[in-house]
Amino acid sequence: MTPFAAELVGTMFLFILGGGVVAGTILHKTKAEGSGWIVITLGWGFAVAFPVYAVGGISGAHLNPAVTLGLAAAGDFPWEQAPAYILAQMIGAFLGASFVWVYYLPHWKETRDPGTKLAVFATGPAVRKTWSNLISEMLGTAVLLFGLMAIGAHRFTEGLNPLIVGFLVVSIGLSLGATTGYAINPARDLGPRLAHAVLPIVGKGSSDWPYAWIPVVGPCLGGMLGALVYKALFVGTVSPLLWVFAALAVGIVLVAVFTENHSRPEGPGQPEKN
Repeated sequence: MTPFAAELVGTMFLFILGGGVVAGTILHKTKAEGSGWIVITLGWGFAVAFPVYAVGGISGAHLNPAVTLGLAAAGDFPWEQAPAYILAQMIGAFLGASFVWVYYLPHWKETRDPGTKLAVFATGPAVRKTWSNLISEMLGTAVLLFGLMAIGAHRFTEGLNPLIVGFLVVSIGLSLGATTGYAINPARDLGPRLAHAVLPIVGKGSSDWPYAWIPVVGPCLGGMLGALVYKALFVGTVSPLLWVFAALAVGIVLVAVFTENHSRPEGPGQPEKN
């Protein structure tokens, strides 16, 4: 198996299991309906661990453009290989989403709300605030890359490493996932969102393209920042890129604070404006 095929297959299985647990939890008339956030976060953690076991020895199991870009920015992965990895991840996530659609085929008609159907495929904010949502995705992915590099610096009992990575994803979901649904992976969000747009899903609505750039840009910026911060703190390698991404992050935080402090409060009983 080539690294391209490994990344495609690994990302496909990642979404079959990750999107599958979301579908089982929120679609109507499944046996797991309403089982909640803990089930989703645990399911996504195991959904990451299994493909790492399957293809980690072939491609390194990035399964995520933010991981590929973060490792490249830190000097641990060749930039010239990044486009092929990212393409494979996007295709794999699209195929994984298609499998989830087929698997839960009777339940799309049973589920009335179009937003619930989209949530199986793509993330969305609990409160739609552009800059704050961008911060959530940046910070969550920065923690992911920092954690992955920290895990990689330690020796574990043989075969345990992928499971530790899965627990890292569970921790991020529990602690940092409730604001935007913790995409922390552009392929995991964009590939399935494209699938949602083109598949004949009964009663589907908008694919929410105005929001779609946030779970792409935020994880890419956060992944590179997290990897560079780890290298600076633990290896002593300070890249000029670190200052660029740190300045971008500070700028985004300042804009988010300013816009939030100057936004008009919602009146009693009024819904949050999107």
